[in-house]
Amino acid sequence: MTRDQAREELKSRLMEYVQSITKPSSGENMYVCPLCGSGEGKHKTGAFSVYDNGQKWKCFSCGNGGDLFELIGQTEHIGDFKNRMDRAAEIFHITLDSNDEYKKGHMTMTRTDIKKTENMTTVKEEPTVDYTEKFKQAQDWLFYGEDKRGLEYLHKRGISVETAKKYGLGFVPGWRHPKAPKAVPLSPRIIVPFGKEGYMARDIRENLTGKAVEHIKMNVGKQHILNTYALYNSDKPIYIVEGQFDMLSIIEAGGNAVALCTTGKVREFLSLVGKKAPVQPLIIALDNDKTHGGNAGEKAAAQLADGLAKLGIPYIKYNVSGKHKDPNDALVANREEFTAAVLRGNNIDSLRDETETAEKEEYMQNSALAHLQEFLDGIGESVNTPYVPTGFANLDEVLDGGFYEGLYVLGGSTSLGKTTFAMQICDNVAINGFDALVFSLEMSRTELMAKSISRISYDSVIKNGYETRLAKTIRGITDGKRYSSYCQEEMNLINNSIKEYGKYARRIYITEGIGNISTDSIRETVKRHINYTGRKPVVFVDYLQIIAPCKGYDRSTDKQIIDKAVLELKRISRDFKIPVIVISSFGRSSYKKEAEMESFKESGGIEYSCDVLLGLQSEGAGERGFNYTAAKDGDTRSIELKVLKNRNGKVNQTLKFLYYPAFNLVREGD
Repeated sequence: MTRDQAREELKSRLMEYVQSITKPSSGENMYVCPLCGSGEGKHKTGAFSVYDNGQKWKCFSCGNGGDLFELIGQTEHIGDFKNRMDRAAEIFHITLDSNDEYKKGHMTMTRTDIKKTENMTTVKEEPTVDYTEKFKQAQDWLFYGEDKRGLEYLHKRGISVETAKKYGLGFVPGWRHPKAPKAVPLSPRIIVPFGKEGYMARDIRENLTGKAVEHIKMNVGKQHILNTYALYNSDKPIYIVEGQFDMLSIIEAGGNAVALCTTGKVREFLSLVGKKAPVQPLIIALDNDKTHGGNAGEKAAAQLADGLAKLGIPYIKYNVSGKHKDPNDALVANREEFTAAVLRGNNIDSLRDETETAEKEEYMQNSALAHLQEFLDGIGESVNTPYVPTGFANLDEVLDGGFYEGLYVLGGSTSLGKTTFAMQICDNVAINGFDALVFSLEMSRTELMAKSISRISYDSVIKNGYETRLAKTIRGITDGKRYSSYCQEEMNLINNSIKEYGKYARRIYITEGIGNISTDSIRETVKRHINYTGRKPVVFVDYLQIIAPCKGYDRSTDKQIIDKAVLELKRISRDFKIPVIVISSFGRSSYKKEAEMESFKESGGIEYSCDVLLGLQSEGAGERGFNYTAAKDGDTRSIELKVLKNRNGKVNQTLKFLYYPAFNLVREGD
């Protein structure tokens, strides 16, 4: 590939590179800045943004920005554009034409073209600053100044004066980032040098809010992996940790450590040890904290382990922090316990034996025998957690009584009453004493409530032998202007229908939204419901095709988004042990055909993940002479429900129903 072609191709890979070197923060396309660390604060508010269709980045904290090549240059300390592009091609496995071919291809360029290319590719190098004198001044302030806040902060973090002096820590009572406007207020900061050309400044104030939280840790100058000297001059195993204070904590406890300073430095670390192997085995001990987008420490640890294994460098993964977020938290919580854990790691052969034994025991717990008691306990618990009837006798028979834990998908073409059918089941669930959570991605709460009241009004006139004209449609219930023309019988019917709905409405919880309900929000709502009520609900989602993409799937295809949503909904049903009922549309090409698994193909691999797959169709669909338009006409429509998949019961069953669209009612029958 020519370099011109590669340049355009590589520009579009910025997002992939960003996701490989850092982690998401709060906000769409916002990340923790791999240069200054902004976005690691208490509220995880990101300042590093990817924009311009994923081809540009900007950090609003440190002020840096540019394209993929600029980011590679700054994170990997590569100066000229050619080397940055070569590195980008290496990362994304793109083969570039040789320099001779590159020059040959550019022989016909005009002076103007050459000038444009120079302007586009010339990179302005940041001047190197030597902070040695500033570090000396900061150390004087820390150890000999009248302001003792710096020493008090270090004591609170478990760091002794001896360790602080050894690693050149300092303190500035009033610090401001060199690139910040003078209007930015000064703050007291602990200074941790990376080397003479850069440092990290850590705000030591408590109870920070707003922007101050975002800028609690700020980097200046060149950011390096900290204490690499230990890799080649240590008499004990070397812990690989994330933060500077984590490194100091390991050292306080009698170990030796190197700090990556950010999980984005994994590739740089592997490059370093690949050139010269460490003199001692390595112990991977990154953070345990959960962050936006998953556990960044776990992901980086896996990358480290994979890279070290390929390089043939001895290592072991060890959770030295125990139940705590990171080594410094563990040191502060219990110094003696943490010290014992660090010293245990210093005897790496013994630790390796312990780890292998623990891993073996964990693996053996996968045997069926190990879970037999859990299986028996589950049978006992099921006595108190019965199945949930749908309210339709023919469907309950096929489902072996009703809904169990699992994912149920109800599909069909338009105008067949999918939502009506599902919401009638929802009402039946509530009538039988179970809670129902409804996530309506298209219809409003008012519409769904009116559907139920309309159904009740029609049911009432049929049961009591009244004239059907008295029953009310959705519009007849929600349009208040019509009430002045209603007779007393009609008003009584509406009021009685509302009262009837009120008898079980307390067990129905409706969440409405358009484009903003994702599987994450569904999971969180289910969790809150169980915590607040102590009851496990039946979940209804209407409908699958307009569910919001999961985090990280914003730019995926529709099929990928739906496949991921189905997988997450299945996980929700499994994790909470509840039924989840999802409505799905058919592809347009399936409208006139008989319902089958192929009908769901355009919507992703639904049939593979669900436990029960139900297809709703007009009676006679797929038969010769079937008229799809005529089947949707009339006050009463004959519809069929086909059981296409039933993991634990009958399949290939066709159940017949009558659908009354005006009054949102479905009944069993021929």
